[in-house]
Amino acid sequence: MSLMAPGSVAFAQDFPPKKTISMVVGFVPGGAADTGARIIAKKLGENLGVAVTVENKAGAGGNIAHQYTATGPADGSVLLFGSVGPLSIAPNMMKLPYDPVKDLAPLTMAVNFPNVLVVHSGTGIKTFAEFIAAAKKDPGKLDFASTGPGSASHLAGELLNDMAKIDTLHVPYKGGAAALQDLLGGRVASWYATFATAAPHIEAGKVIPLASTGTQRLGGLPHIPTIAESGYPGFSATNWYAFVASSKVPAPVLERWNAELVKVLSAPDVVEQLNKHGLVPMPGSREDLARYMAKETATWGRIIRERKISAQ
Repeated sequence: MSLMAPGSVAFAQDFPPKKTISMVVGFVPGGAADTGARIIAKKLGENLGVAVTVENKAGAGGNIAHQYTATGPADGSVLLFGSVGPLSIAPNMMKLPYDPVKDLAPLTMAVNFPNVLVVHSGTGIKTFAEFIAAAKKDPGKLDFASTGPGSASHLAGELLNDMAKIDTLHVPYKGGAAALQDLLGGRVASWYATFATAAPHIEAGKVIPLASTGTQRLGGLPHIPTIAESGYPGFSATNWYAFVASSKVPAPVLERWNAELVKVLSAPDVVEQLNKHGLVPMPGSREDLARYMAKETATWGRIIRERKISAQ
């Protein structure tokens, strides 16, 4: 007599839930999120023999895509390439139309990658120590760009302000393109940029890399120290994207998605492609992701409260 729970056979037979799977991204095509999602979607589709289409639902810092997934189909046919902002930062800054913990179910961490603090070559700043010295000499004068209030690039600057006891001025932009344009034009002094965005301009000598925001040095800039090893142990402010789905999806389907996504993220060809774009795959269990999200929410919640950061 079979001891298999009723319905589990159906779940096994019905996976994938549909012949077309939607992978939702909260940002426009061409950025780090979209690039990573497309690499993963292609391999996932090949493995499962179904079409995995990337849907870009940009707007509100990624919150539109997260709300869509939280309130959308509950059959497991929609996967969200979620991001740190809507999942762990935004809940501390505003009232959201969804609850990241209650309405979204963790599947696996996808990629985690640091930013790199760069300055315009015209500032005369060559090292991270000189950046800190300049900030302390003229409080409120040295500014840094971000891709918007509450973004990873904004919170990295606020965390350094907090830990280094400095006062650098936040200059928010509506996206990376505008921030980069003003940085290259010398209209803003610094930016916590993604390595993929900054690399060609570092190579051209237009911006100077000072330090990276993760716990390990960037593979593409091995000679550039982390902020943590530059006098501020424990400093970590990374970008990350994780797979989540509607919490209404049955648990056996969520578990199967974890297994399939971990398989893709561990594939050597996928790892190589993601690494080329500065994205570091970090597949793990659903429980690992839940714990990480909770930790990030608490960390950024403290910084947001103490520094009185608002969404405006």
